[in-house]
Amino acid sequence: MSDGWRPAAGANVGSGGVEFRVWAPNAESAEAEVVSPEDVEPRRVALERGAEGWFQGVDPHARAGSRYGFRLDGRAALPDPYSRFQPDGVHGLSEVIDPFAYRWGDDGWTGVVSDNLIIYELHVGTMTGAGTFEGVIGQLDALVDLGINLIELMPVAQCPGDRNWGYDGVGIFAPSHAYGRPDDLRWLVDEAHRRKIWVILDVVYNHLGPEGNYLHAYADAYFTDRHPTPWGDGFNWDGPASEPVRQFAIDNACSWVAEFHVDGFRLDATHALIDNSPVHIVQELTARSREAAAPRLIVVFAEDGRHEITRARSLERGGEGLDGIWADEFHHEMRVLLTNARENYYASYTGTTTAIGTAIATGLEQDFAGKGHPVGTPITAEDPASAFVFCIQNHDQVGNRPFGDRLHHEINLDRYLVASALLLFAPETPLLFMGQEFAASTPFLYFTDHPEELGRLVTEGRRNEFAGFRAFHDERLRETIPDPQAESTFVRSKLDLTDREVNAGVLQLYTSLIRLRRSDQVLRVNDRSQTSAHGVTAEVVLVHRWAGDEHRLLIANFGSAITLPVAGDAWRNVPGLETAELMFSTSDRRFGGTPGTPLVERHGTRWMVTVPGRSAAIWSLTT
Repeated sequence: MSDGWRPAAGANVGSGGVEFRVWAPNAESAEAEVVSPEDVEPRRVALERGAEGWFQGVDPHARAGSRYGFRLDGRAALPDPYSRFQPDGVHGLSEVIDPFAYRWGDDGWTGVVSDNLIIYELHVGTMTGAGTFEGVIGQLDALVDLGINLIELMPVAQCPGDRNWGYDGVGIFAPSHAYGRPDDLRWLVDEAHRRKIWVILDVVYNHLGPEGNYLHAYADAYFTDRHPTPWGDGFNWDGPASEPVRQFAIDNACSWVAEFHVDGFRLDATHALIDNSPVHIVQELTARSREAAAPRLIVVFAEDGRHEITRARSLERGGEGLDGIWADEFHHEMRVLLTNARENYYASYTGTTTAIGTAIATGLEQDFAGKGHPVGTPITAEDPASAFVFCIQNHDQVGNRPFGDRLHHEINLDRYLVASALLLFAPETPLLFMGQEFAASTPFLYFTDHPEELGRLVTEGRRNEFAGFRAFHDERLRETIPDPQAESTFVRSKLDLTDREVNAGVLQLYTSLIRLRRSDQVLRVNDRSQTSAHGVTAEVVLVHRWAGDEHRLLIANFGSAITLPVAGDAWRNVPGLETAELMFSTSDRRFGGTPGTPLVERHGTRWMVTVPGRSAAIWSLTT
């Protein structure tokens, strides 16, 4: 771990007490208001004003566990923008935390290798009944058994109230008090590392939430109306006085890797991070967080709605140095094929097996029939498959549906198993959303915990989002959409972990596929250059992967039973089928789908492949 990084501000424990430092150019004077556990009344420590609006001072009596806030020009104490913990929520005093008091057990941990990752996205509050970091620790062994090697936590920074997806964070250095204390998150990371699981955080730098954001009181320069976002003014990355703003975000990323040992990030909606500086904030934040983690290796992924691969290219190739991007096109094409979804952004997708094959072959579909023109920088052979994160469910694609219904709630189980096999066979990095591995019966709904008036606006806004959908033109029907503010909406979103037993066949399918992917000499390599993928019929996708003399063939059949002649472009590089051995089939009785037997047979001089209806099969072949 690098010894060079220290935060530019906040409350930092030292041998002489606690040093307080804050950037508040809006203020002429500043004090730290401090309350230690034994204090009857708070004490006030005057902070000395330095250059460019920085204030600092030391309280020799403060220590870890003391509560504090900053009083600007004599006004009421505010939470620290760099607060490491908000025990009473976004409006309460901050707590002094010594981030180096925790005794780590991961000294030999070297960090992430980006090849052959199996990502598991989870929400801490709904993963278990407890809804805490400790609750997630209790599920780690089940994730090991499944074959997961990287978990991605939806944002854990302090949000308003006790329940939230995490994208309304305002105390971005402080793990949510609803999930436990900061050391509980360290414990979770430590226990994950003990089981050889990496942990990355979903982090949000495109906006702060609508409640509890006190940054404007400290500095108007934190935000700018030059770069508006869908959520309001964006951060000031490139205007006057932007340097402390950039440092704020960079310090935040560095704090997670240095103080919590996390293994990287998923950067939310980076297309909304508008920065005209010579070095984009995404590039600088990534580089600085890698330095703070050194010698451990971390991974950084981006969600970017521009279909822009340059985020995930090296600096030498004109990129920004990240490791990958979320490639939702595979999901969208699959959703259209399986459910015939056509509204909203799905209107740009055809849902053909050809389009699905293109997404697998290229990593990131960029030529949309619905858009009429290509988007993003063209993909090249140098862009590895590991740089594209594929899914058939994630928090957005489930939770942003009116009733939070998962893919397997909408389609036949057999077809769901086929989609799962296709996801885990493709060379791109697969992501699972919590519960999909056992066909969770519970929805994942949108939930918040705002004060009454703001909450009312959130509920109205949420329901009005769907007014353009045919099914919700009628306001009375929109009233049936669950209220994000209702505690019951949150409770309904919690996984029912007994579904692991109820749907044991689905869980066994996922476990078998992941085990195959991680152990097989062909499938464990993320190599697009040795992959071909084609739509063979309107309901059949063929994917061929190879390494040296070894070949693997998957045929995913979403329709009725079919016998395919081995002929045409899709089969061009597939070796002779006389060596074909069946490795896996979703129609195996163990998995709970409709039984059937895939066959490879010679008919005279021609080979034929028979695939049962709504099933997928994987064969090994050798040249």
